[in-house]
Amino acid sequence: MTATSSAPQSARKRLLLGATAVFILIAVLYGIWWAIFASHYESTDDAYVHGNLVSVSAQIPGTVVSIGADDTQTVTQGAHLITLDGSDTEIALAQAEAALAQTVRHTQTLFVQNDTLAADVAVGEANVEQADTLLHKAQNDLQRRNALRGSGGVSGEELLHAQVAVKSAQASLAQARAGLAASKAKLATNQALTRGSTVATHPDVLQAADRVRQAWLAQERIRVPAPVTGMVAQRSVQLGQRIQPGTPLMTIVPLNSLWVEANFKENQLHAMKPGQKVSLVSDLYGSDVTYHGTVVGVSAGSGSAFALLPAQNASGNWIKVIQRVPVRIELDPKELQEHPLRVGLSMTVDVDLSSTPKQSPNQFAAQSTDKPVLSTPVYDHDPAQVDAAIKRIIQDNLAS
Repeated sequence: MTATSSAPQSARKRLLLGATAVFILIAVLYGIWWAIFASHYESTDDAYVHGNLVSVSAQIPGTVVSIGADDTQTVTQGAHLITLDGSDTEIALAQAEAALAQTVRHTQTLFVQNDTLAADVAVGEANVEQADTLLHKAQNDLQRRNALRGSGGVSGEELLHAQVAVKSAQASLAQARAGLAASKAKLATNQALTRGSTVATHPDVLQAADRVRQAWLAQERIRVPAPVTGMVAQRSVQLGQRIQPGTPLMTIVPLNSLWVEANFKENQLHAMKPGQKVSLVSDLYGSDVTYHGTVVGVSAGSGSAFALLPAQNASGNWIKVIQRVPVRIELDPKELQEHPLRVGLSMTVDVDLSSTPKQSPNQFAAQSTDKPVLSTPVYDHDPAQVDAAIKRIIQDNLAS
C-alpha cells in the first residue's frame, strides 16, 4: 500500500515541477520579450483618422444659379463650385466705370481752370494798375485846381467835378483790388486741388478707379472656387437660395492630407517625442494593410481639458481616472494614396519609442516654422485686366 500510494505522489510532484518550470520559462521569455521588444513600444486602439474640413462660402451676397459639385464627388483646387447671379454686379461695374469717366472729366476741368484763373489774375492786376493810374491822375488834377482856387482861376463847379473824379477813381481802384483778390483766392483753391498730381494721379480719379476695381472684384466673386482638392461633403446649398457672405455652403475634405489622433494614456507619454516612427492598422483594410507614420506632437491638454463641460473634481467624492492625451501622427502620403482613408475611421497605433531622432527636441511639441501650415491661391485675382480697363477709360475721357 505504501509503495503504490507513493507512485502517484511522485508523478503528481513531477507534473507540478514541470508546470512550474513551464510557467517560469514563460515568465523568463516574456521578460526577455518585454526587455528587448515590448518596452520600446506604446500601443493604443483609441485612435481615429482626422482631416481638414474646409468650409466653402461666398464672399458676396447673391442668388445661386449653378452648383458644380455634389456630395462624394472629388473636385480639384480652383474648380467652380457655386455660381451666383451676376446681374447686380454687372450693373455695379458699369456704374463704377461711368463714375470714373465723369470724375476724369471733372478733374480735367480743374486743371484747365488753373490757366483760366491765372489769366483772370493777370487781368485783375492790370485793372488794379490802371485804376491806380487813374486815381493818381485825378488826385493831381484836384491838386492843381485847389492851387488855383484862391486866385479865382477855377470855378467851384470844376473843383467839385475834380473831387468827384478822385472819389470815383478810388472806388474803381478798390473794386479792381477786390476782383484781383477774388481771382487769386479762386486760383489758390484750384491749385490746392490739383497740386502735385496729374489727371490720372489725382485723388478723386484714384478713388473712382478703386471703386471700379471693387466692382470688378465683386463680378469675379460670383463664381465660388474650391479652396483645395478633395471630396465634397455636407452640401447644404440649393439652387435659387439667397446667400450671404460667410454662409457655409459645403465642405471639402482633402483626403491626401489626413492624419491620425491617437489618444494615449498619460502614463504612456513619458518617452514619446516628435519624430518617432509609428505603425498603424485601419479597421477598414484590416491587418493586410499597414500604414507607416511619424509622431508630430502631443496635444497641449487632455481631452477632458478641452471638453465643453470640463470635469470638476474639487467637490464631492473623487476617484482618480487616468486621462488620455491626443498624439498627432502624420501618415505616409504614398501609402495614403494607395489605400485611401476617410475621416473618423478607427486605427490601431504602435509607436516605436526607440526610433527617436538624434536631433529630436526634448519636448512634446514640434517646433513651429515661418511657413504657413495651409494656404490656397484660389482667391488671388490678377488685376492686369481691370487696370487695363481703367487706363483705357482715363485715356478716352481726356481731352486731346
